[in-house]
Amino acid sequence: MRIGIDARELCGRPTGVGRYLNALLAEWAAEEGARCHEFVLYAHEALAVSLDARRFATRIVTGPPGTWWEQVRLPAVAAKDHLDVLFAPAYTSPLWRTVPTVVVIHDLSFVAHPEWFSARDGLRRRWLTRRAAFRARTVITVSDFSRRELIERYGLPESRIRVIPSGITRPALPAAPPRPAHVLYVGSIFNRRHVPDLIRAFGVVARAHAHVSLDIVGDNRSHPRQDVQGIIEREGLAGRACWRQYVRDDELGALYASARAFVFLSEYEGFGFTPLEALAAGVPSVQLDTAVAREMCGDAALYVPCGDVPATARALERLLFDEATRGRIREAAPSVLARYGWPSAARETLGVIEACT
Repeated sequence: MRIGIDARELCGRPTGVGRYLNALLAEWAAEEGARCHEFVLYAHEALAVSLDARRFATRIVTGPPGTWWEQVRLPAVAAKDHLDVLFAPAYTSPLWRTVPTVVVIHDLSFVAHPEWFSARDGLRRRWLTRRAAFRARTVITVSDFSRRELIERYGLPESRIRVIPSGITRPALPAAPPRPAHVLYVGSIFNRRHVPDLIRAFGVVARAHAHVSLDIVGDNRSHPRQDVQGIIEREGLAGRACWRQYVRDDELGALYASARAFVFLSEYEGFGFTPLEALAAGVPSVQLDTAVAREMCGDAALYVPCGDVPATARALERLLFDEATRGRIREAAPSVLARYGWPSAARETLGVIEACT
């Protein structure tokens, strides 16, 4: 088969979907069963990741990587490559095409909570994703929670949906000087992730314990805009809390290695990557008590109600200083992490793509 892939998410600074696609490609490069296929990647600029050019041909389709690129520029170039199937890993796909499509819809946050998006962006996402879902041969999603969302909010037939949980990339953990009470957050900053509540809860702990510190890693994509640095300063946490929009993988590994607690106060996710990555690094997390967080982490996390800053501060103190709580989460971690492997995710995803012909 000749498999086309929309690879825009591998450009610039790959985060969520980009890291997801990169992990699948790494497995397909090594998997014997994938060697009979030819992969063609389409992107608007040079990829920011290293791939085997013999396994993954790359077509640079110039132009801004938005809707026009996806709906007009990409199909025009892909038509010349005589594809058998197109794999679209980021919610939407070309609506007018002649080959079967497999699209990955990670969540429906823009449907469930339109207030988190600008009017124009939310409308675009809702319109394109719904139509991509119904025109795709198969829709892949990453959790039972997102499967239910697709059925209930879109009316998509269950027979058209395949749940394939993502794998977890275990961070490379260098030998790092231990920080006795270091807290970490990693992830793009959206309103649904309540980073201001994290900062305020950390402030409660910081005022009681002089040696605690916080690192926040993620670009600010909030709407309405949240003033992350301003909140840090108003809480009197300058020098105790550090916000960076992006770090390299080696820097991220060092942050995981030196952290003692992870906080991820998201009220809506299709799949929570970074709390599981933290758990794989031996770092327990505080999360909001949501269906998807329970599905992902089970007993290997502490859960708090949305908007409850005092409860979040108490849970954070337990993770930092209560060895019994930390021990219970460490015992639960192996069975949780065993459910998320990139080799199985890649094999199942490729199987869905192969079934299109």
